[in-house]
Amino acid sequence: MKKLSAIIVTLSFIKFIIQLLGNRNYGFHRDELLHLSVSEHLIWGFMEFPPFIGAIGKLSYWFFDYSLFGVRLFPTLAGVAILVLCCLIAKELGGKSKAILLSGICILAFLPFYRNHTLFQPVAFNQLFWTLGFYFTIKFINSQNKKFLILLGITFGLGLMNKYTILVWAFGLFIGLFFYKKGNLFKNKWLYISAFISLLIFLPNLIWQIQNDFPLLKHLQVLNENQLNKINPLEFGLEQLNFPFTLIISLFGIVALLTDKNLKKYRTIGVASLVIFSTMWLLNSKAYYVFAIYPVLFASGAVKIEGLLAKKPVWVYVIAFVTLAPTVYFIPEATPILPIEKFVTYKNLEEKNGRIELTGDYADMFGWEEQIKLVDSVYQSLNPNEKRNCVLWAENYGEAGALKILGKQYNLPNPISRHGSFWTWGYGNKDADVWISLGNEKPSVSYIFEEVELIQIITHKYAIEEENGIPLYVCRKPKVDIEKWWKDYEEHIFD
Repeated sequence: MKKLSAIIVTLSFIKFIIQLLGNRNYGFHRDELLHLSVSEHLIWGFMEFPPFIGAIGKLSYWFFDYSLFGVRLFPTLAGVAILVLCCLIAKELGGKSKAILLSGICILAFLPFYRNHTLFQPVAFNQLFWTLGFYFTIKFINSQNKKFLILLGITFGLGLMNKYTILVWAFGLFIGLFFYKKGNLFKNKWLYISAFISLLIFLPNLIWQIQNDFPLLKHLQVLNENQLNKINPLEFGLEQLNFPFTLIISLFGIVALLTDKNLKKYRTIGVASLVIFSTMWLLNSKAYYVFAIYPVLFASGAVKIEGLLAKKPVWVYVIAFVTLAPTVYFIPEATPILPIEKFVTYKNLEEKNGRIELTGDYADMFGWEEQIKLVDSVYQSLNPNEKRNCVLWAENYGEAGALKILGKQYNLPNPISRHGSFWTWGYGNKDADVWISLGNEKPSVSYIFEEVELIQIITHKYAIEEENGIPLYVCRKPKVDIEKWWKDYEEHIFD
């Protein structure tokens, strides 16, 4: 037992340290700024997602203010918990020390998890709830203890309050349970008590959705029109092939869960994983949505490989090394452990027209501070009366989130934006004397105001293209009814 604990603690420590190195670099991602912004308006739901991420954002503020390290600590802890659970699942499936080692190595070797467990987004917690749900299911199969059904219900309820895609996980598990003792579990009252507990946890958000005309459906419609329907179905499958070594182990895992006589009582998990994967593919989901099933497959694959190599156990260490070694070089691409100058050298990126094009995630971490400083310089140039009657109007949720969160250190007023949840927080002072517009293009501001003064076109060496070359205007004398203008935009808040 001490040996198993030592393996888990060591691997968890490695995971924790790597993530911490990445957490300290660059700046907030635009999505992180949104998630922190909603934490200042805690209710039972938001236009883009359920309330869990907002609650965690509030905890982050209480404990760490809005420090980059403190905010990202939460997804990092979720990632470490996933590694621990993966190892524990391997143990529950009958694995010994080598299976536990290999399962943990798979988490360390799976590159997308570094990105997922760096950024303050619902993704990391979604993966945690899926893995925890599988763990409690396996614990129930092994023990028949009803408390694990109750814990399963609590996990599902909390998962629904974090990300609605856990419904696909629940659908997969529902189908899988028909393969456990011929579906006898559906005669167990505790399964329905568990489901009722899930409903009670989720009920506040469900009521909020009803009261707000189901913004979830509107968001999904826009998401489908603008993103999902443009995804080639082949890309979903091909994305999984980008990580061949961990994929091979997961394939061993799902085959073992479905066919191995030593794991036949866990067939539920194999069927559920297959249903989840197929459903996500048929729904034209983004490839990373399904990554949450991998920890349980890593664990079962590791157990199978350990069994196959029982007479040649040294080969398990070889497989662990071959799985992990090729990925180490690519970790800086998944989490920003390198300072930006070293990352540019590492990727051999060239400067063109004064800019260096980074990947989307990294580029989205730059430029916000510079935007805020420029807005502050304009705001401070106003006379006291103008400051009291000034509105900061941002074009998108990234700019608005930066003004709201990073602007606190400059004592800037809260911004307004017509994008997503920001729209629900209103237009501020419709009779303001001065409007400072960030990111809105000339036609937009000229439609609203009689007087429009361009202060500067903002550029940044590393910022994403969307945030490069954006205008900053000072506007006066609205020529439209602000309240009506705001209300009329309701159908476009997800654009």
